[in-house]
Amino acid sequence: MINAAIYGVGRWGQNLVKAVQGKSDKIKFVAGIARTPDKYVEFGTEMGIPIGGDYDAVLNDENVNAVVLATVHSHHVEQIKQAAGAGKHVFCEKPLTLTKATADEAAAACTAAGVTLGVGFGRRFLPAFTDMKQLISEGVIGDILHVESMHSGPSGYRTPPGIWRATRAENPAGGMAARGIHNVDLMIDLCGKVSSAYAMSERRAIENDMDDTTSMLFEFKNGITGYLSTIFATGNIWRIFVMGTKGWLEMRGEHCLVVSDLDKVTETRDYDEADILKAELEAFADACSGGDAYPVPVDHAVHGIAVLEAVDESAKTGAKVEIG
Repeated sequence: MINAAIYGVGRWGQNLVKAVQGKSDKIKFVAGIARTPDKYVEFGTEMGIPIGGDYDAVLNDENVNAVVLATVHSHHVEQIKQAAGAGKHVFCEKPLTLTKATADEAAAACTAAGVTLGVGFGRRFLPAFTDMKQLISEGVIGDILHVESMHSGPSGYRTPPGIWRATRAENPAGGMAARGIHNVDLMIDLCGKVSSAYAMSERRAIENDMDDTTSMLFEFKNGITGYLSTIFATGNIWRIFVMGTKGWLEMRGEHCLVVSDLDKVTETRDYDEADILKAELEAFADACSGGDAYPVPVDHAVHGIAVLEAVDESAKTGAKVEIG
């Protein structure tokens, strides 16, 4: 059993705690850290964890094996380095950081300390995505030629002004940090690393000073091409569509996979809803305990930040950006 502390007990931090507290034999939360601990007394009581404001005290607590970060994006790198320096394993909500340089720093700190670094890309644990990967590995759609993905919704309308989630500095390229980075991760998992990005990103509908409509074209190092969009001012939609030389696969939402050969759709598979938050935290706990490696390789997470940074640069300059 891994004893973890949650840093950041807002809406998403609470979701993470609730996913496993009293439900898992692999990980439990024993402490919480917040900037304003008094706001979360009721939650702490409900979950059976003390909520304080002293990160250093938690890092010095021998009863704490790991830290789970659900904090401001730009704060991740220093919080990860502090945790690694204290010998704590780290689970970090996406995005890992906001620049390739800081992502490298975070990863290097964990490697040097010999601690596990996990990043919260729960959609890798979706049964439909697992099946998609398996069918691709079996050659059902042949060689991948192109991948398309979308992750959109009305979040831009519903994010209150004045909080960090409503700022351009913490949310480069509109919904990429909140939504699109998930799909970049899946595209990297399926297609390998991205070699270049061309993007357009604008504020079309929302009042907060951040973009809400972002479109991207990718070239992958192995020749595959890709497209991704994330819209922060529309209805919820999530999909990933992989086209190969013998057919295609499409996840229509998170719980439906459609399979087609060259002539027609051959199968539509529907899946029960999966508890991906519990799955990712338990996989992290397994890795911390010497079991299987965490399913999101650190180099994938770092490369995803390189893609995010390139997308932001391309949207600002109007030029295609090469990714090393």
